[in-house]
Amino acid sequence: MAESRGRMLLKAAGQGAVAGLAGVAAMTAGEKLEQAVTSRPNSYVPARTLLSLLGRHPAPDAQPPVWDHAMHWGTGAVLGALRGVWSVTGIRGPEANTGFTVVRLATDQTLENATGIGAPPATWPAKERAIDVLHKAIYAWVTGMVSDAWIAPDLESRQGTTSH
Repeated sequence: MAESRGRMLLKAAGQGAVAGLAGVAAMTAGEKLEQAVTSRPNSYVPARTLLSLLGRHPAPDAQPPVWDHAMHWGTGAVLGALRGVWSVTGIRGPEANTGFTVVRLATDQTLENATGIGAPPATWPAKERAIDVLHKAIYAWVTGMVSDAWIAPDLESRQGTTSH
């Protein structure tokens, strides 16, 4: 009996979540290497964002590492699930990885700015923006490559190949 579409999507989402964890591992390694070179300190904006989303009110200088890791790895897994669905439905390859970089950046910025924890990237120094984009691109490309390698495009549709 053939696997149902819903079951295939759920399986791809689970596999994508694991791919997202691989992407976070690569991003984290890249961040640590970059920090060793630039002496940039750890950011605890993700931790403060998560705490705020949970109804807490973290101090502006709070540095809770456990919450930072929870947000870092949790966001990576959740968005990885989305990328897994993309893979199984045929949204794959370099174009998908580039688009997924934007999804990762937009997710982080939406949550950080909606909670009042972060500031819009346009207000950041250019070097900070470039570093953030680089790390999110590493996450997105590694997640996408793992997802595409692991998940076949079994649900790729040939319907809707034109805009009307």
